[in-house]
Amino acid sequence: MKSLVKPSHLNKGDLIATISPCNGWAGDANVRWKYDLGVSRLEALGLRVVAAPNSMRGSKYLSKNPKARAEDIMWAFENKEVRAIIANIGGNDSLKVIPFIDPKVIMDNPKIFIGYSDVMYLHFLCYHCGLSTFYGDNLLTTIADQAGWHEYGKNLFVKTLFDPAPIGMIEAAKEWAFESSDLYDPKKIREFIPNEGYEIIQGSGCVSGRLIGGHTGIMDLEGTDIEPDPEDYDGALLFVEDIPEFFDEEGVRTYFEYLGQKGILQRINGIVIGKTIDNNAFSNRAELIRQIVAKYSREIPILYGLNFGHSAPICIMPYGARAEIDCDNKTFSIKESGVI
Repeated sequence: MKSLVKPSHLNKGDLIATISPCNGWAGDANVRWKYDLGVSRLEALGLRVVAAPNSMRGSKYLSKNPKARAEDIMWAFENKEVRAIIANIGGNDSLKVIPFIDPKVIMDNPKIFIGYSDVMYLHFLCYHCGLSTFYGDNLLTTIADQAGWHEYGKNLFVKTLFDPAPIGMIEAAKEWAFESSDLYDPKKIREFIPNEGYEIIQGSGCVSGRLIGGHTGIMDLEGTDIEPDPEDYDGALLFVEDIPEFFDEEGVRTYFEYLGQKGILQRINGIVIGKTIDNNAFSNRAELIRQIVAKYSREIPILYGLNFGHSAPICIMPYGARAEIDCDNKTFSIKESGVI
């Protein structure tokens, strides 16, 4: 894996920019309340918040104007006062934004960039530019949750982005929700249920590696300028989160066969899989994963049930940070800081 630049940590009083690189819902009249709620929670941490110039122009405008979304990304990176950038929400077409972004803007202005889901493609653009970014909170879906910003996720947000010390053990959340966060009804509260913790799909002992991953949309990067090189997976820990349309048994089969055929399974040291957005047993998918991995690779450790991605609450995965799976104790830890 290439060496990545870590961004500087946050301090109280710093300015964080909100952007809409994927979907423009944050600017829609019936969603604006949720954006304002998320902003108030960032301000409660002592941060100042600014919306990028085009980010609140609404979903209809932004869906037709990927260049405007790209201009916001470059504006946020170039703005010397902005210390961090957070995506309002994911979507499904951020790949359209990438051709309009000058990579030199990112290379010359390293700073915190955080988001998940469709934001993954922008993380790989930043990876291509040599910047370590953060697969974690989107403003609308986790920070602005109607039930409150879950203490598990809020504490890890602060630990990961404000503290230059090693992040350390990532405990399983005591409770979780698989229901999506509602964008429109302020009174809609997700149900949180007890969390059973992590499962070891296969493997024993401890294994470490630098973090890289996202979701099954990595397959869509094939043939693009930001497709990772095979060497980028050497000795890595691959993290994979559930997107419900693509992580049923057939989706799991397609994705893990792809990893084998591309030689990725043969290069990585282990895999961590986020909790799926359903309350069904993972056993059938786990067996399928074991069968496919056995075709291509040694018995690499695989841990399931990490709290990140589309379920709630979530932790944050810093690209390029060294992490460890301890199969015998069913633990996961990030052994270094995400920021300097």
